[in-house]
Amino acid sequence: MPTVSVSDVAKYFLTLGDEEVGDSISNLKLQKLVYYAQGFHLAINNEPLFADTIEAWAHGPVVPSLYHDYKDSGSLSIPVPTDFDINKLSRVVRELLDEVYKVYGQFSAWKLRNMTHEEPPWKDAYGKTGIISQRAMKEYFLTLVEHED
Repeated sequence: MPTVSVSDVAKYFLTLGDEEVGDSISNLKLQKLVYYAQGFHLAINNEPLFADTIEAWAHGPVVPSLYHDYKDSGSLSIPVPTDFDINKLSRVVRELLDEVYKVYGQFSAWKLRNMTHEEPPWKDAYGKTGIISQRAMKEYFLTLVEHED
C-alpha cells in the first residue's frame, strides 16, 4: 500500500534544491529523482512509495501526471513550492528521499537521463510495453542496495 502521493514526493525534492548554488531541479531531473525514490523504496520496503505508474519515455522514466503538473516550466528550474507541509511525509520516508537526493541530486538532468537509459527497467520497457513495472524496478534496485547480513 503506497504511503504518499507522488506530488508530495516531488514537492519534497523541490524543497531540497538550492538555486543560489546552481542546484536547480527541472521537470526532467525531478522525474528521475522520483523514479530513483520509487525504485529504492520498492527494494528496501517491498512496497511502492506512491501509486502512480512510471512510464518509459524517450528521455527516461516519467510519471505522466507529474510531468503535466510541471510541464509549463519547460527545461527551466521549477520554483520551490510554498504550499508544502513537510509533515505529510514520515521521518522514514524523508530519510529515504534525503539519501536519494544526496546520491542522485548532485547530477544534472541530462546525466540522470543517460544513467536511466543504461538501466534495465527503462531499457526493457522503452519501445515495448512503455510501462516500467514495479517488479522490474524492485529486481534492479535490489542489486543496488547493500544488505547488511
